Amino acid sequence: MTPILILAAGKSSRMRGADKLLEDISGQPLIVRQVRMALATGHPVYVTLPARDHPRAEALTQHDVNTAQRVPVPDAADGLSASLRRGVAALPEGSDGVLILLGDLPDLQTSDLLTVLNARQRAPDALIWRGADATGGQGHPLLCAAALFPQIATLKGDEGAKPLVRRAQAEGRLHLVPLPDARATTDLDTPEAWAAWRAAQS
Repeated sequence: MTPILILAAGKSSRMRGADKLLEDISGQPLIVRQVRMALATGHPVYVTLPARDHPRAEALTQHDVNTAQRVPVPDAADGLSASLRRGVAALPEGSDGVLILLGDLPDLQTSDLLTVLNARQRAPDALIWRGADATGGQGHPLLCAAALFPQIATLKGDEGAKPLVRRAQAEGRLHLVPLPDARATTDLDTPEAWAAWRAAQS
């Protein structure tokens, strides 16, 4: 089983005081929805959080989503790379890779995660298999081979895995996996984006 790592330790700084990962989707916070979606794949799920007592962690407990492993990121203020480093360090020894998922993509479905996970069989020479939208725009989820774990451990700043993606693309070892519509790229970072997304659902 390839572990799934949900990155959910960010500050939601563009939400002007609200927490995007606690926004309601069909009666549940987004973070709960994302973890349940990942668990439905049958693969082990890890979720990074700013702290064990953070409201996002409390939401998981309140909604009885307790089978995902929680990974606190005390240095989350250092940027997305801190979540990646901490999350990958927490994975079981011998993991063959990790499927990385941002916490704020509300249109992704369990089937999309499985599509990216299964892409490895069709493109075994790649190092990164990345979800893309219907126009070819690169997004998430992002499946990274275990060979990249040492490089992930050295990442710094708020770029996340972008340096690894650029290198894999330059080497011809990035494989894009088309997903329906804009599921791979619809992330909601501002109140305006949330309002527009909700309007489109109705």
